[in-house]
Amino acid sequence: MNKRSINILMLALSFSLFFGCKENSDTSETTSHETEDSTTNEEGPEGEEGGIRSVHLSEMKFNSLGVKVDTLPSKALSGIVEANGQLEVPPQYEATVTAVLGGNINSIKVIEGDKVNKGQVLAYLSHPNLTKIQTDYINAYNRMQFLEKEFDRQKRLYEAEVGSGKTFQQTQADFQSVKGEVSGYESQLRQLNLGASQIRNGTLYEYVPVVSPIAGYIEKVKVQIGQYVEPQTSMFMVVDNEHVHADLMVFEKDIYKVKEGQKISFKLESVPGSELTGKIYSVGKQFEQNPKAVHVHAEIDNKEDYLIPGMYIKGKIRTGEEAVPALPEEAVIEEEGNPYIFTAQKHQEEGKTEWELKPVQVRTGISEDGWVEIKLLEPLPEGTLVAYNNAYYLVSEMQKNQTSHGH
Repeated sequence: MNKRSINILMLALSFSLFFGCKENSDTSETTSHETEDSTTNEEGPEGEEGGIRSVHLSEMKFNSLGVKVDTLPSKALSGIVEANGQLEVPPQYEATVTAVLGGNINSIKVIEGDKVNKGQVLAYLSHPNLTKIQTDYINAYNRMQFLEKEFDRQKRLYEAEVGSGKTFQQTQADFQSVKGEVSGYESQLRQLNLGASQIRNGTLYEYVPVVSPIAGYIEKVKVQIGQYVEPQTSMFMVVDNEHVHADLMVFEKDIYKVKEGQKISFKLESVPGSELTGKIYSVGKQFEQNPKAVHVHAEIDNKEDYLIPGMYIKGKIRTGEEAVPALPEEAVIEEEGNPYIFTAQKHQEEGKTEWELKPVQVRTGISEDGWVEIKLLEPLPEGTLVAYNNAYYLVSEMQKNQTSHGH
């Protein structure tokens, strides 16, 4: 058993002595006078009923222990549902960049972690078919230009009843056909991120630019220079971390408590000391089978730069808030399953100041962020001060006094 465990055990045993034992007294009428910083037994009805003990501290001792006292406060505490999960990004803010046209990687313009804008070039591809597509487009476009003029001429002749209706219809069909062919080529060029107008003006592209479809960060680079990639081959992964959110898994027994709009807090396992907050905007309607839990999505209030999708998180969902009497956890001690707090009263006699701290049995309720709900068994008089901390140190003082004066 280590030293800390022994100290805690000694404190628990001493506290048990003070609350479980009555002081043996002489049948004589001798009155025992306690010295400064001593433990006393209350006379009268209280003493007769339970031997309620208190610890008396000089003001110097009181200050040296750093005991904080005030009236019993009310604090908004909520029911808590604990849930684990990870950081995620909605699918519309993740992108897999693929090759529309098969080709060799000529150059790569980014590395993992780079921030990119929508439409920014990530790499260039080269392939002999690239030149053929552009020349075929120019030929088709020139034919369309010619047939458009011929169609206009035949239309005027036909309307003047000079030209043949059959010739006009054939010209019209040829024009519509090549017009559709040109539209098809222009669609391909747009997919290849090539400018049709520049090609019509005589500029032929040697390389196909591969561009990012969204703004974000390069998560993965999956290709190398010189590598041949087939059409639809995954080349880059881009993610927009600005839209990262908390994805928590809530078990079946707790899901009925969780609703949209509730607040959450969570910690990142990989970032010590992190404490982030958010609000639930979506509760899943289907159970995952392993484990049997529902996805709950929450928007993060203040996003930090270090938030990366896939990070493991431990979260708390606040299912409701209510102002209740509460104290810090270090103001409460427990003996044989019964929690106690200390009331505090300041006395001044003959120019001396001392503090009397008396244990009061209570019940506890909700615990949250280092605070615990206090349920009084009997109301405290208005203005009663209670100790906010150092409950175990107060027990230690009781132990010292018990050792000094006997039991």
